[in-house]
Amino acid sequence: MNLTLILGLFDQFFSPYFLGVPLLAIAIAAPWVLFPKPSNRVIHGRSLTAQNSFILNFTKQILLPLNVGAHKWALLLTVLMINLITLNLLGLLPYTFTPTTQLPLNMGFAIPLWMATVVIGLRNQPTIALGHLLPEGTPTPLIPVLIIIETISLFVRPFALGVRLTANLAAGHLLIQLLSSATLFLIGQMWPVAILTGLVMALLTLLELAVAAIQAYVFVLLLSLYLQENT
Repeated sequence: MNLTLILGLFDQFFSPYFLGVPLLAIAIAAPWVLFPKPSNRVIHGRSLTAQNSFILNFTKQILLPLNVGAHKWALLLTVLMINLITLNLLGLLPYTFTPTTQLPLNMGFAIPLWMATVVIGLRNQPTIALGHLLPEGTPTPLIPVLIIIETISLFVRPFALGVRLTANLAAGHLLIQLLSSATLFLIGQMWPVAILTGLVMALLTLLELAVAAIQAYVFVLLLSLYLQENT
């Protein structure tokens, strides 16, 4: 019974299939259909104006601490941010699937982009990039230990990016499912407690809306900081 309950909680994180075909790719690509298309008209609609304003403000915020050489990443970082925040928010709708709760997908975002920042640093400024592995003024006996520690911390970065995004979204989805199940169970037995549980679930859902947006922003922000170190 307990095993069945646990499997039921985690069923929402399994990639859906239709006629044996995984629908993960469709879940990733479908959100782009919802965005308003660019227009040549002088006066745009409200949705397109809001979209352009969001992209403009986000791009300014991300590129503010970066060097001029890193501004060529503006398009990539903006597209990544829009993609992540859309997937995160749409995953909170009923009967939907959240691709960003899948660790392999998030690692597929994190590892190549992190590796690109490292390669750029080693190509453009190899001395400074390697100097990050050994802080200035380190005592001689601690040099080998610090190099090992800094190297490990460097390679842990992409895993931290992927695991942070996956864990925060998965935890929120599990809490919402637990509270919704408790509300349905209690509504026929202790309706005052069920109402209270439902209110808590509603507040948690609002919190998850903020978490979905914040986690997408944190993912891109940390990636931009890694880029800043190497440009």
